[in-house]
Amino acid sequence: MSEPTTQTHPAGDPVVEAAREAIERLVVDVPDFPEAGVVFKDVSPLLADPAGFAAVVAALATLGRDADGTVVVDKVVGMEARGFLFGTPVAQLLGVGFVPVRKTGKLPRATHEATYDLEYGSATLALHQDGITPGERVLVVDDVLATGGTAAATKSLVERCGGVVVGFAMLLELTFLPGRDAVGELPLLALARV
Repeated sequence: MSEPTTQTHPAGDPVVEAAREAIERLVVDVPDFPEAGVVFKDVSPLLADPAGFAAVVAALATLGRDADGTVVVDKVVGMEARGFLFGTPVAQLLGVGFVPVRKTGKLPRATHEATYDLEYGSATLALHQDGITPGERVLVVDDVLATGGTAAATKSLVERCGGVVVGFAMLLELTFLPGRDAVGELPLLALARV
């Protein structure tokens, strides 16, 4: 598989640089959580800092615009649970709707579901069948791109509704895991890579 496109910005892009500075300053490493050997990336301090949070939201939203600043997406999709925290304000900033992807059994109307493998077991995500209209262009937003299972399942759900994923905007990419493979050829904006 060829290397996926990575969204790049000119050196010194003030929007992206402000977000990267906020992430570096505010995201806290918590060793051995939730289990020994894992370093958890705690975004709570970032969410509590209005300027840092605004900088990150503005940077994530750049993937929903073309080079002239015109909005090129119809919806933003965020995955449970931290994808809601970042995706909702990105949608608001772009002036488009937000659609949640939730764990199975959490949405009240007819859904599409996608199951994916975890390290130990599997998980299932759901999206309302009418959440995305056929032909709508969708930006997927989440906090972390890790193994790529959640990203691939979400892309599958959007496509089952008839939508088109135009890119993935992530706060963090864990480069030691194969998440990029799930993105394929689609544009990926990862504000920080660890």
